[in-house]
Amino acid sequence: MLEFLGNELGFLGKKRNYFYRHIWNTVASIPPGRVASYGQIAKLAGIANGARLVGWALRGAPADIDLPWHRVVNAQGRISIPATDPAHGEQVRRLTAESVQVAGGFIDMSRYSWSPDLDELVWGPPSFEMAERTEIVGE
Repeated sequence: MLEFLGNELGFLGKKRNYFYRHIWNTVASIPPGRVASYGQIAKLAGIANGARLVGWALRGAPADIDLPWHRVVNAQGRISIPATDPAHGEQVRRLTAESVQVAGGFIDMSRYSWSPDLDELVWGPPSFEMAERTEIVGE
């Protein structure tokens, strides 16, 4: 029984790494000055109902990849990180540096939302191909 459980957990870990890479590649495609919601990233990455998984993937991203995590907000345009967390201020600072207006932790999605066209989705930035890398933050 334990051997089966161990094998099953190994499979789930590989599946999670696969989804994380898709999420990271999608987030890397968001251009400066634009934002996307967690749900939008999940949908574009091919993960139905995966908004929470996007949050976990961003939290678990290796520190050595240049991932524009700050361009991901909730569906209402609100920064999801609590205002008391230093990362909230960092997200506001990075968005403001890209000329995204943040007011009270909110971004106007009608103005700053990323709407990629097919070319942008197909030919976007280089991907995070990390076949030999197995380390994910939090493991």
